[in-house]
This record gives sequence, C-alpha cells and structure tokens, in this order.
Amino acid sequence: MTPELTLDPETDLSFTRTLAAPRHLIWACWTMPAHIPHFFIPAPHKVTAVDIDLRVGGRFNTTFDVDGHVMDNRGVYLEVVPQEKLVFTDAYTEGWKPAPDPFMTAILLLADAPGGGTLYTAIARHRHPDSRKSHEDMGFFDGWGTVATQLDAYAKGLMA
Repeated sequence: MTPELTLDPETDLSFTRTLAAPRHLIWACWTMPAHIPHFFIPAPHKVTAVDIDLRVGGRFNTTFDVDGHVMDNRGVYLEVVPQEKLVFTDAYTEGWKPAPDPFMTAILLLADAPGGGTLYTAIARHRHPDSRKSHEDMGFFDGWGTVATQLDAYAKGLMA
C-alpha cells in the first residue's frame, strides 16, 4: 500500500477479495445511481433512493429501508480516480458542511485481477477506536462481505 493508505489497526477496518466481474463493471456499479440499489446494503434490506454527483465534493446520498426504518445517509466524495479509487465520507455533506455525527470514511480500491476479474479492497476509516470497534461489532466483515458478494453477482449479470 502507498504511505497514505497505511492502515491503522486502531481505527481502520479492511478486507480484500477477488471478484469475478471486470473492474470497469465494478466501477460502474459503484458510480451510477441505477446500480447502487442492487448491492449496496445486505439483503433483505433495501436502498430506496440514491443521489450521486461523481466529483470531489459531489454528493453521495443514499436512503435505506432497514426493517421498516428509514435511514438517510448523506456524504461527499473526497477522491475519484476512475476505475481505481473511490473515497467518500459522511463527515461532510454537499457544500462541505460538517456532519454533526460522522461515522466513517470509505475507501474502495480496484485493480485488475488475473483472469479478468477485479481485486477489490474496501477500507473503512474511523475517527476513534471506539467507532471502529462499534463498526466491527455491527458486522463490518459480514456486512461488507455480503455487499461484495451481491456486487459481484449483480455485475456479472451485466456482462451479457
């Protein structure tokens, strides 16, 4: 990893998985609003709204239905490197307005894997060790793992 991505075990969670779908489709799934509802939250929960402005400072807003509870998630993109890196956070909303109770910054790294797939790394950075622990206890590895599985299955379906 590059120095700016050195993981801090006190505040960062991450996993890497090889997905069968090619990188350009994984990128499209993460950056086009029509695709997000198909993978972004573990089933049976649902994404009910998505609003993306794919640029640094642009919005990445989603609304979830989790067991009948509506959850609004507002955030912005911090870095966008086409088909390689996507960084977004809930620490700010559009217009660089600070969020009252930020939770994490997500970093997605994509690279070509042998055989035409994608080497997919998801990193969740937290402000405090307690937030990291809370996220791990909530099921970071199972939840983000499920999302990766759903993403791969959905993206493979787009290959036809």
